[in-house]
Amino acid sequence: MVRVLIGGVLALAIAMGVGRFAFTPILPAMQAATGLGTDAAGLLASLNYLGYFLGALGAGLVPHGAVRTAVFRTALIASVTSTAGMGFTEDMAAWAVLRFVSGLASAGMFILGIAMTLDALARAGRESWTGWLYTGVGIGIASSGLFVALMGDRLGWRGDWLWLGLACLGFGTLSWLWVTDPPREAHHTAAAGTAGGGSPLPSAPLVLLTLAYFLEGAGYIVTGTFLVAILKTMPETAQLGAAAWMVTGLAAMPSGIVWAAAGRKLGLWRALILAHVVQAVGILLPITGSPAAAVVSAALFGGTFIGIVTLSFTLGRQLSGGASARVIGALTAVYGLGQIVGPVPAGLVVARTGSFDSALVGAAAVVLASAALLAAGAWMAGRPGPATVALDARRG
Repeated sequence: MVRVLIGGVLALAIAMGVGRFAFTPILPAMQAATGLGTDAAGLLASLNYLGYFLGALGAGLVPHGAVRTAVFRTALIASVTSTAGMGFTEDMAAWAVLRFVSGLASAGMFILGIAMTLDALARAGRESWTGWLYTGVGIGIASSGLFVALMGDRLGWRGDWLWLGLACLGFGTLSWLWVTDPPREAHHTAAAGTAGGGSPLPSAPLVLLTLAYFLEGAGYIVTGTFLVAILKTMPETAQLGAAAWMVTGLAAMPSGIVWAAAGRKLGLWRALILAHVVQAVGILLPITGSPAAAVVSAALFGGTFIGIVTLSFTLGRQLSGGASARVIGALTAVYGLGQIVGPVPAGLVVARTGSFDSALVGAAAVVLASAALLAAGAWMAGRPGPATVALDARRG
């Protein structure tokens, strides 16, 4: 089981920490060398998230067994090749295709890798290990940030992409070998216990959670895309760019575990609201221009976004009334849709104003709006009535 968990952690590190988010620390060097504008960078980011959105929709349709293993491995190959491929060209159209493919691959690896790893842990009675799986995202972010900080000046942006792709190839071999699905028949017993139909209409708290998750995707991704570029534009923080991204990854590593504990102590609704408020503060801090504030911003951002995913999935499962797979798929899709929406207007605003301040204020406002929807959902879940599942969810 340890090998399966390690393979799952590495899959998340490759898919999310590198495949999706290595773009952030490498972006400033790409812009300096190629003249890539912030608006075009925002477009590339949104194409990546469009790929993720479509990949998330498709991943939920993949059947158990050998097919799921094959699709996961195909996504792994696509992730490695699209990462390395960024270093072979300066053509905007080629970059667009590569970032889109990377998004598709990230979704396949993320969703299927998590599903197969969690299934394997459940069959072995090791559900208590699942919190460690999400550390892979932070490990990938921290590792790519450290690599760019140490080697970026020597290798250049092309070398960064190529060597990260090579590293993903090496570590991905372990995921290829260790993250697999047994024959479909092995899933029948578990499926029988989880395939309840639930209510055909979602409850009001679940609708509000879903809308809030969409806004979170649109708001957090502005910092997730441009954090290093933001710091590079200010003389006071220019030297902190890649190092700050490494801080983001280090903070993200225990985030899921820490916020899960907060959810048990405070209740899931309250913990989610708190995480959104903390994240909004982190989004705004770079406006101060303070190096210390920049480091704190990176830590708060990394320390909340994985936690918000973990809490939202847990709450969604509790509110689903037996339709957990459908709800998790819907949450993943709306989150991906929010990530498509966020970077483009942010990039356009920066291109027109020459400053990230307005984009950051807008992103923080969107995250706070998400917190307001969660507060409404918590209130509705706490109203007396037949929605006992919602009441249980509020109590954590």
